[in-house]
Amino acid sequence: MKSKLTLLFASFVLLMASCAAPATSARTKVKLPMGYIANVQYAPFYVAAERGYFAAAGIDLEFDYKFETDGVKLVAAGELPFAVVSGEQVVLARNQGLPVKYVAQWYHAYPIAVIAPAASAIKTPADLKGKTVGLPGLFGATYVGWRAFLAANGLSEADVKQQEIGFTQAAALQAGKVDAVVGYVNNEPIVLEQNGFPVKVFAVSDYANMVANGLLTSESVIKQNPQLVKGMVGALMKGLADTVKDPDAAMQISTKYVDGLKVDDAIQKKVLLASVKLMQPSGGLRPGETTAAAWANTQKVLLGMGQVKTEADVNTFFTNEFLP
Repeated sequence: MKSKLTLLFASFVLLMASCAAPATSARTKVKLPMGYIANVQYAPFYVAAERGYFAAAGIDLEFDYKFETDGVKLVAAGELPFAVVSGEQVVLARNQGLPVKYVAQWYHAYPIAVIAPAASAIKTPADLKGKTVGLPGLFGATYVGWRAFLAANGLSEADVKQQEIGFTQAAALQAGKVDAVVGYVNNEPIVLEQNGFPVKVFAVSDYANMVANGLLTSESVIKQNPQLVKGMVGALMKGLADTVKDPDAAMQISTKYVDGLKVDDAIQKKVLLASVKLMQPSGGLRPGETTAAAWANTQKVLLGMGQVKTEADVNTFFTNEFLP
């Protein structure tokens, strides 16, 4: 009898434990197109993944670094819920009728810059007149940033000698093939300085308020699964805050996600620190927040370039409703 009572009691305890323990809900698998190879600049995403912020939001995240992945079109078609994009891509997509929306800014400063040798006669934007300027090509964020820089300084493409040089900016400038180049403020200047080649950097963000890199989703995902969007944005913002607060820890974590990255890599640590500066908001904005004014400026540049033909309501481009 005693053994039967013991068995019954044990069964009761197991039953109560099973009732008390909450069921683990299945996570939503999310493949996230990054638009670039694995890099320390993505530290906020890596930190959020490593510290379980995405998992806590019910998200099983996979980073997608395939160059051929067109995140904007896949998100618009409902094949993927999110993508990492630059602000001008959103304006271009909406102009094509694609139902996408930007929900969180990862870089608060547009990361493009015009870079010239420190020893050259180029001391101000006006000094670029008549000079040869190298660009990867007449496309993408570098070209949009370049056009925004020209417009903000009363210059035009006719004032300079543009040269398409591919992604060889650092080498071309150091070899004297061009007088200046257009690149990323957290890339080429660091490489050049590390090579003992001092440079003068004209950051586009010092002259034009543009929407930079961030997180894109679709109107259908916002409508059908707002909790997923809130969770994704919230996790990224936690990772961003941690990265800004402790870049050393972010560097350590990034070594787990970037093949070949070493924690003592001096160049990549400088890339991270330069990226951290881009991540920090100014003007009283919350982390991740964008403004109608920045979207209007971005659209104005694209209208001036002829890349969009009609002016749209900038409020259709973005929402800040999912930010913490």
